[in-house]
Amino acid sequence: MRLAHLMSLADSRLPTGGHVHSGGIEEAVASGVVRDVATMEAFLRRRIRTAGLVGGSITAAVCAGRLTAERADAEMDARTPSPAARSSSRAQGRGLLRLARTTWPEHDWSPAGMRPHLPVISGVVGSVTAVGPREAALVVVYTTMTGSAIAAQRLLALDPAQVAACTFALSDLCDDVADQCVTGLSSVSDPFMDVVAERHVLRDRPLFVS
Repeated sequence: MRLAHLMSLADSRLPTGGHVHSGGIEEAVASGVVRDVATMEAFLRRRIRTAGLVGGSITAAVCAGRLTAERADAEMDARTPSPAARSSSRAQGRGLLRLARTTWPEHDWSPAGMRPHLPVISGVVGSVTAVGPREAALVVVYTTMTGSAIAAQRLLALDPAQVAACTFALSDLCDDVADQCVTGLSSVSDPFMDVVAERHVLRDRPLFVS
């Protein structure tokens, strides 16, 4: 595992479009479910244990060679009931694929397809960069958390120090979930996250794409 590769993949500047996706927290804020740092933390815990675990388990399986990209894409579709959430995942996956093609042009990226789910292409990139399955999964889990945290900070004008302290406090949970990701594919679901994803599509001029 190359530490610099791992850090680069977890960097918020990575052009996957994550900065325009809130992971459902924009709708949660609009609905009054997320109001402050405490309710944001509750949302993040829920997201880590569901979307983070599912996506991370797919990433780990692809990175380890247990699933082909094509099969993993179908598995991710089956685990993402919300059409809006599937679209968001594929949009971000396309962004990472574009970066991968630019950075490693010698690799054949065609098996990943044109619009892979983000966890799928994350697993492929992890394999190409020699990042281990657990570490590749951890990146997905970590960015699942930080994307929503930064969105909440912007939407609620939260103190950046408090938001950072919250994500630091959740780091052990991210590590624990990454450990679970390498034990097999997860099939947990969260109807609440599906609902906020679908409601977001109906919002008039939202700040975030999802």
